[in-house]
Amino acid sequence: MPINIPEKLPVRQRLQEEKIFVMDENRAIEQDIRPLNILIINLMPEKERTELQLLRLLGNTPLQVNVTFMNMATHKSKNVSKSHLDEFYNTFEEVKNRRFDGMIVTGAPIEHLQFEEVTYWEELTEIMEWSKENVTSTLNICWGAQAALYHHYGIEKYELPKKCFGIYSHKVSDPTIKLVRGFNDEFNAPHSRYTSIAKDEIEKDPRLTLLAKSDDAGAFIVISNDEKNIMVTGHFEYDADTLAEEYGRDLEKGIEIDVPENYFPNDDVTKEPLNTWRSHTHLLFSNWLNYYVYQETPYEWK
Repeated sequence: MPINIPEKLPVRQRLQEEKIFVMDENRAIEQDIRPLNILIINLMPEKERTELQLLRLLGNTPLQVNVTFMNMATHKSKNVSKSHLDEFYNTFEEVKNRRFDGMIVTGAPIEHLQFEEVTYWEELTEIMEWSKENVTSTLNICWGAQAALYHHYGIEKYELPKKCFGIYSHKVSDPTIKLVRGFNDEFNAPHSRYTSIAKDEIEKDPRLTLLAKSDDAGAFIVISNDEKNIMVTGHFEYDADTLAEEYGRDLEKGIEIDVPENYFPNDDVTKEPLNTWRSHTHLLFSNWLNYYVYQETPYEWK
């Protein structure tokens, strides 16, 4: 089934080239089925790249999805044009009177800051509070996951001795939980962060279940027992070359950074890395949309 996006969104052509099923608003209106309404709070600097990564995944399910993008009114984006934001993004003020079946909160390269030091923290916490009554289920990614764990459950992040950077193996703790239905007992996923969340803090909180973890990368997938919040501390959505580009950017900036672990073949940066996590990425997004959004959201919000 298709994903419904604005006709002029620049990444639309890329999605069509990749055979992702997209449709425009006019065709969607003619269909009788009720689409899912998903709000994406895109906090990443390269917004168009993140749009493409997430829309690929939302567009590869049997469900019709309407997507609304949101940016922070209290933050000025430097890596995307104002015209792009004006045409394709909304602020919270513009959507707060609506209800959404699902919400995605992306990561953001601001881990060095305490949460309260983030310029848009107050705005984001208002949105997270609003989501309790107006969103069926929220998928929080990387920094977004850490922010959700801190705001909703009081679990602090802590600084790592060095960047968690590479592809790591993870184990599923309970394969009967719907979110990981179809997962292998062990699977790979990318991480790129300087901070982490203590596994024991999650495991001792009766409101949370640590669903997947790594000996090297720590806690990875966390789900609240009311299924309202899902926290993924890594970047399942990353392309095969995303870590390579991050590595190159860090080197250009003079940042001391190790080669991403378990990423380049034989740790040779001249060789093209392989995507070894794609199938589980699609499973996670498909399971989230089906079991936690489509199966739970009301047909008509009251």
